[in-house]
Order: sequence, then structure tokens, then C-alpha cells
Amino acid sequence: MESHVVRRLMGGLLGLSSFFGAGFVSLGFLFAHAAKPGKPEGEWRLLPAVTYENLSIFPVVSSSSYDTSWFLTLDEGLASGEVQVREQGSEGMARSRDGVVRPAYSSGASVNQLVLINRSKRPLLLLAGELVSGGKQDRIIAKDRLVPPGSEPLPLDVFCVEHGRWSSGASFTDAKTIVHPSVREQATLQEDQAQVWSAVRSGTTAEVTPGMGAGTAGLPAAAAKIAAPEISRTILNEAPTESYQKIYESRGVRDSTETYVGELQRRFARETSALKGEHVVGVVVAYGGEVAWSDIFASSDLFRQYWTKLLRSYVVEALARPVYRQVASRDDASEFLRRLNGRVREETEPGVYRWREINEGRLSEIELDALEPKLVTLHRLLIHRTS
Repeated sequence: MESHVVRRLMGGLLGLSSFFGAGFVSLGFLFAHAAKPGKPEGEWRLLPAVTYENLSIFPVVSSSSYDTSWFLTLDEGLASGEVQVREQGSEGMARSRDGVVRPAYSSGASVNQLVLINRSKRPLLLLAGELVSGGKQDRIIAKDRLVPPGSEPLPLDVFCVEHGRWSSGASFTDAKTIVHPSVREQATLQEDQAQVWSAVRSGTTAEVTPGMGAGTAGLPAAAAKIAAPEISRTILNEAPTESYQKIYESRGVRDSTETYVGELQRRFARETSALKGEHVVGVVVAYGGEVAWSDIFASSDLFRQYWTKLLRSYVVEALARPVYRQVASRDDASEFLRRLNGRVREETEPGVYRWREINEGRLSEIELDALEPKLVTLHRLLIHRTS
């Protein structure tokens, strides 16, 4: 009798154990998939703003950093020749991972699609807004993504930033440029070629009220240095094909940006030079009193690789907006470190990367996760949408 009771009790306990065990496995599965890979916002700290004219840049620092040496940037890949970008329909052969040589592509050239070959042994990191020049017209990368090492030629989604040319040109090269936020936003979020062209021509898609600077007690804002009329004149005189690169590296624009960039680099270096046990992994950007943008990376090394061309892009945007003297608060900038709650759109290439977009009100968050060799968020972009 005792033996029978004991067996029943043991069976019940084992049943409960299995039930709770299964429950924990299920919950663990859910938590694992709900958990945010990479660095949670609690591990980021915001430094005081580095400010010049109407642009404020808040350094984002962290005491930990991931090893991102495994990843190749577009600058590195094009410079070494391990990465090639070509028009669709270009002649050429490529060796795939099984060692077989095959024709590279067969279809005709397309405005919004190129072909990319990654012959390196590292995954290639692409950021939305990176510019490649040449081919039939200059293009920008449409969205963040990873390209696996040694992959076969694959289609690459792009947007044109040279409206007036469709003719054979030199091989594609890296322009060492990321287009400024207004153009990048139209490509990344609106995914609309016409809106991209419009943003190139107008300078900024932000609402511009040149009369008064918000919160400045009635003080008028200074006019933008790169406004639509100036861009039109530059197109007429120096950039007849409406090439982004020729417009925003024209003599007048270049003189303004170089002074601006140089001053901000000095101030940024001074602000971040005394860090102990922490490293800069990103920035939050504000124009006047409006916090508008953030780029945060998985490591300080990755941030440094993109910093120069990111800074120039922020400066171009600042020059396209009126000079509002109000400075954004650190509390408002800190909001750009939190995780958004809203509708999620996701794309995944198994074993390579996961791309995720989250929208909450006028804010949009885009994250790129590497899935191998371990799960980590390589890049996090947060935008206060202008449209």
C-alpha cells in the first residue's frame, strides 16, 4: 500500500516537474526571441552635447564593446577589390562558393537595383545611405544589411542620387559618403525614388520656418546656408546631372562644411578625450532644439570607421536648415536611447542577418542584427521623421 502511494506521489511530482519544465522551456523560448540582442539602452550613457552653430551632437558611450573585427565595411571592401558593385546586365563571371565559375548576371540595368559581389572572407556590412559613384548613375544603399562572405553575385536594392544621367561611366567606387539625414530618411523609411530625388534637390525635408527660432524669445533664425535656391544654382553651374556628390561637394558647400566639420571634430575629441573605462559607440543628433537622429554601433571600432562620413552628413543637414539658436536638452536626447514600442516590420536572411523597423508616433527605429558568429545588434538608427 505504501509502495503504491509512493509511486503515485512520485508520478505526480514528475508530472508537475514536466509541466513546469515545459512551461519554463516555452517561456525561455519566448524571452529568448523577445529579448533585444546586443547592448540594452541601460548600458549606454549620454555625455553633454558638443554644439556648434545649430547642430548639437551628444556622444553615446558604453563600458562594454563587442568584437566587430569580423565584419567588413564597404569602404574597406571596395578599396581592397574584394567587393565589387556593378550594373545589372554587366558582362562578367564570378566564382561561387562551390568553386564553379558562372555568368555574373543576365538581366538589363535597373535604376533601383545593382549587383554586388563579396569575395572576401568576412561578412560585408552595408548602411542605408552609403553612396557608390559610377556606373550609369550614382546610387545609395537602400537599407542596412549584411552580405555573407564568398557569396554569389546578388541583387542590391539602391536609390539613384543622380537624376540627370543614364549613361556608361567608370566602375563603381566608394564615394566615402553617407547622404545627409533628409535623403537617408526618404530612402530608408519612405522607400520612394521620387522622394529621394526631391530631398537631394531641396536640401532638407524638415519643416522650415525661417522667421523665428523655436523657444528663442522672438529672436529670428539665420537663413540656411544650403537652401533650395542655392542648390538650384549649383545644379545649373556645377552639377547638371543633379549628382548628389557634385552638389554637396561643390566649392561653396565644401567651404562651409569643412569649417563646420573641423570645429565639431575638435570639440568632440576634447569632450571624449578624458573617458576612463568607457568608449564612444554612437551619437544622438539635434538641430536647434529638435532631437532628430541617432546612430549607435555595437563597438567603438565600428563607430570610428563611420564617424567621419557620418559627421559630414549631419553637418550638411544642419547647413540646409535655418540656424535656430536653441539647444536641445540632454533629457530630450536621452529619449533616443530607449526602445520604441510599436508596430514591428522584420526581414531575415537565415544565418546572416535580421533587419527590424519599429514605429511609434513620429519616431522610427531601425536595427540590424548579425546572426553569426553570435547574435548582436551591429547598428541602431532612430529617426524623428520629417514626413
